[in-house]
Amino acid sequence: METVEAETPEQTKPGTPQLLFNLYDVGEVEIADPAMQRYVNLHSMIVPHSCGKLNGGEFGKSHMLIVERLINRLMQSEQNTGKKHLAISIVKDAFAIVAKRTKRNPVQVLVEAVTNAGPREETVRLKYGGINVPKSVDTAPQRRVDSALKFITEGVQKNSRGKKSVATALADELIAASKGDIKAYSVAKKEERERIAKSAR
Repeated sequence: METVEAETPEQTKPGTPQLLFNLYDVGEVEIADPAMQRYVNLHSMIVPHSCGKLNGGEFGKSHMLIVERLINRLMQSEQNTGKKHLAISIVKDAFAIVAKRTKRNPVQVLVEAVTNAGPREETVRLKYGGINVPKSVDTAPQRRVDSALKFITEGVQKNSRGKKSVATALADELIAASKGDIKAYSVAKKEERERIAKSAR
């Protein structure tokens, strides 16, 4: 008796890109800043959870999906410590709000927000004859991504203490930062860092 194999669904065919949360195509996202392309990872996966596989190697976080890096950064707070499922739910809800308001791919909005919130110049302290002197230096691209994610999550924690939910606060921060709006906490912190560095040139 001849058996007929069932057709493989489109989602499970080998080589088919997996949609983030089964909704958003990461493959269509573009990174405008050439310096950030190596450090903003956009490989396709349904659930942004690598189970700690990238922790061992040097600069392993550069190979982690940028959405998962945002989720992990949200977990580094008093309320969400160790609660990855909760952090994933917050980001998923925030992305739905971003998609509804902007009619754009929320991953693209996130990438633009990270690009606009990462400081390009910072200060270090050099010691000359026992005196600490601030000196302006260029910021490494990976540190720019780290700082941007830090500023975005700090802004979310600050703005979600009132009646606004965390998901709404995250959506507001991402939309404002993607536009380079100075009213966004992350962009304001970036401008402050660069202003201090400019005065130390």
